[in-house]
Amino acid sequence: MLAALPDAEWRSWLPQLELVDLPLGQVLYESGATLSHVYFPVSAIVSLLYVMENGASAEIAVVGNEGLVGISLFMGGESTPSRAVVQSAGRGYRMTSRFLKEEFKLAPVLHLLLRYTQALITQIAQTAVCNRLHTLDQQLCRWLLLSLDRLRGNELVMTQELIANMLGVRREGVTEGALKLQKAGLISYARGHITVSDRPGLEKRSCECYAVVKKEYDRLLPRA
Repeated sequence: MLAALPDAEWRSWLPQLELVDLPLGQVLYESGATLSHVYFPVSAIVSLLYVMENGASAEIAVVGNEGLVGISLFMGGESTPSRAVVQSAGRGYRMTSRFLKEEFKLAPVLHLLLRYTQALITQIAQTAVCNRLHTLDQQLCRWLLLSLDRLRGNELVMTQELIANMLGVRREGVTEGALKLQKAGLISYARGHITVSDRPGLEKRSCECYAVVKKEYDRLLPRA
């Protein structure tokens, strides 16, 4: 997202960007909270979770170095109905909400942010369909592929319990699904480290939801 900015906007934004650590499990904002900052992950991945009244939650989208966390700020709201949690530790830039709202009035930035918003909405909608219609194995493959797209390399640091929370399923189901993928030679899993050894095989095993989301991101966002 930041690399795709026009030069003039990048020079204007640079003094406003603060590089921060994003440790695993950090909550960037809670559902209903007023947004003081937006975040641009660089080497971290952030999960957007919808939280029910009884405390149960499920992931509706993931955000990495392709985008930003806090789109509700320029979509007419000061708060958001979702919770944002760091699912893969790393670093990112943050910017005050006040500055971004002012910049949003400028056409080049507006167009880029709206294209990203459209891509994110596609991901959220496809996640809802996938969670309703497809098997846990297919959902797990989709989730792994989306996470890999937002990291450098082929390794994720992630516990099975955290994956279960993201997918809104029992931990036992994730354990069974991960074992199937490991026996098929697609991944290896040890002590919270997931290494994807056969990405083409993982894509074949996934449902069409991953390809739909990937195609929309590629269509809407420039490669930087």
